[in-house]
Parts: sequence; structure tokens; C-alpha cells
Amino acid sequence: MSTDDIILSVCANCGKGEEDSDKLKACTTCKVVKYCNRECQIAHRPQHKKECREREAELHNEKLFAEPPSQHGDCPICFLRLPSLRTGYRYKSCCGKDVCSGCYHAPVYDNQGNEVDNKKCAHCRTPWPSDDEEATEREKKRMKVNDPKAIFNIGSYYARGIRGFPKDMDKALELYHRAGDHGFADAYNSIDYAYENGEGVEVDKKKATHYYELAAMGGNEVARFNLGNTEGRAGNMDIALKHYIIAVGCGENQSLKQIQQFYRYGHATKDEYMKALQLYQEYLGEIKSKQRDEAAAAYEDDWFRYY
Repeated sequence: MSTDDIILSVCANCGKGEEDSDKLKACTTCKVVKYCNRECQIAHRPQHKKECREREAELHNEKLFAEPPSQHGDCPICFLRLPSLRTGYRYKSCCGKDVCSGCYHAPVYDNQGNEVDNKKCAHCRTPWPSDDEEATEREKKRMKVNDPKAIFNIGSYYARGIRGFPKDMDKALELYHRAGDHGFADAYNSIDYAYENGEGVEVDKKKATHYYELAAMGGNEVARFNLGNTEGRAGNMDIALKHYIIAVGCGENQSLKQIQQFYRYGHATKDEYMKALQLYQEYLGEIKSKQRDEAAAAYEDDWFRYY
């Protein structure tokens, strides 16, 4: 048995052990020390407070700077990574899938090899909705099965007062929270914007930062970039650089420009700048598709629509 095992199997306050160490309750903040009961935890708090806060900060930073999950995932048709730019993919309210622009705009041919006018979902082959009203009805159905993007979209309609929804920030924030709870990190970015700018809530910079962090940890590259900007303005260049490098790996090209500036003014090393360039090139390689390039050229004026 190691020293750590002995420490974790006794109460940090009274030193008493338990025949079954699982009966000891770990500190809910740092998870390091254990106690017989709440009374022992309260009695030990003055001694443990500083260590506990330091460990809490360590755990938070480990989580904050861990490799984030892919927020956008892969296209279900070509299986290539979806780009971070929203103009590079379409959310389909019929099946709840994100389809890349290349697959969305790809021509469809009949069995004679003739191109046909095909207005169906590239994934599930459901006909396109005839108008915004039909698309919204589909999103309402998707919301009932807890599709986080449908929940987020309808929250956005409430926030803006469009598509027949009254402008209602309370309802919008409720739906943003629900979408975030179901794994859609972009929703947290909308919540932090609300607290940052007082949209439907009182301005609260601390809460704004909290939701920026939740969005960043969930893979939202814009939130990660904004955290880098915040740390940079505060003079915390090392922390800002960490955020920018993670954002670059998620395809956020403004972060690459910031790292270039950091290198120019001595806040980043050549190796750090080269690492950022490599990460961005890897990202571009993962999303590159001739079909997507052709779609971008043919539909450069085709504004993004959810359906």
C-alpha cells in the first residue's frame, strides 16, 4: 500500500480510518482529502482552505486547457471534418444532421447519367421545406426529441423576435441553457454574450467568463479566441497563447494572426508559432474537398440558412 493510499483511507481531520474506506467522504472541491463526516470537514476547513483552492484551480485549468471535443464533427455523407465557418455546412431540420456545403450542393444524376433538379436533403432525402414556416415546424419536432441545435435555433428566434416568435430573452436564455446541457457548446457562447452585453440579464463579467469557458471546453473556437483576447488584454500572455493555440487547432484563423503578432513582439517563440502554423495546416487538410471548393465558388453569394 502506498503513502497516498494510506492518506486517502483516513480522515484528514481526526486521523481515524474506516474498515470500508469507501464510507469516507471526499472533499467535493479538490477530491484529494476525505472525512468521517461533515463535522470533521468543517473542523478541518481552516487548515485545508488554501490547499483546496490551489487544487481546485489546478483541476479547473486541466479541464480548461484539455483537448476539446470536435464541436462540428464530420459530414455524415463524405465523412470529412466539417469546417468551423458556419457557411461551410448546413443544419438539416428534417434529420437533425449537419451536411457540408460540398455534399449539400453536389449535383444529383439519374440512372442515365443526366443531372436532375433535386431538392431533397442530401442525407435523408426528405424534400426541402417550402418556406421558413415549414422549416420551423420541423425544428419544433426536432426540439421535442431534444435535438440541441433545434433547441438552440428556436432560442435564437426568440432572442431576435423572428419566424413568428415574440422577442423574449428569458425564453431564449432558457433554451440556450437547455441546448448547452444537451452538448451544444455554441449555446453557451450565446449565454456569455448576453451576460457580457446585458442582453436580457444584468451585465455580469464573471458569469460571462464562466460561459465563455464552458463554450470553449465544449469545442467552440470563437469562445476560445475571446478567452485569449481577454487574457491578452489582462497581460497574461502565456495563458492567452494557450487559448490561441487550441483555437487554431479548431480552425479559428484569427487566432493564428494573434500568435503571429505574439511572435513578432516576443510573446511567443518561433517553435510556438511554427506549432500553430502546423495545427492550422492540419485543420485545412482535414476539411479540404474539391467538392466543397466547387460549392464555395458556385454559391459564394448563397447566405447560410439553417434548413
